Amino acid sequence: MKKILLLALLAVFFTSCKSTSTTVSKKESKSENKYVVNHLIEKATDNIGVRYKAGGTSKSGYDCSGLVFTTFQSENITLPRSSYDQAKIGKVIKFNDAKKGDLIFFKTNRSKQINHVGLITEVNSSEIKFVHSSTSKGVIISSTKEAYYQNSFVQINRIVE
Repeated sequence: MKKILLLALLAVFFTSCKSTSTTVSKKESKSENKYVVNHLIEKATDNIGVRYKAGGTSKSGYDCSGLVFTTFQSENITLPRSSYDQAKIGKVIKFNDAKKGDLIFFKTNRSKQINHVGLITEVNSSEIKFVHSSTSKGVIISSTKEAYYQNSFVQINRIVE
């Protein structure tokens, strides 16, 4: 009996600990997920104007994946630290199916692999806006309508279902 109780407690602990998972549980309600997405966007956009800093994960400076990493950490969702590895997490979504809270990935400056990430803040019929940390302007909101991002777009991943 004690062994069964211990196993049950361990199962509850491991299934409820978000930090051990790379996606938000499908058991959470849509309203809870909407709250998470809105909080992620609020947390990321609160950093608009913060300077770019390679390897940065704080208000003293962010790189693109550091901004995403820190933002998701605020909701106890642990992502890999690099944009390349973040692109391997979650579910790849078609451009036309993108939603607020999804991650958007790019290969910039003729890179052969993903090297840039942003958090989608707004989706319209033919445009996606995303918050990210750019090397030249720091944390800003950009658009897929900008030629630079149109030409370097790779994929969109959904982390929060």
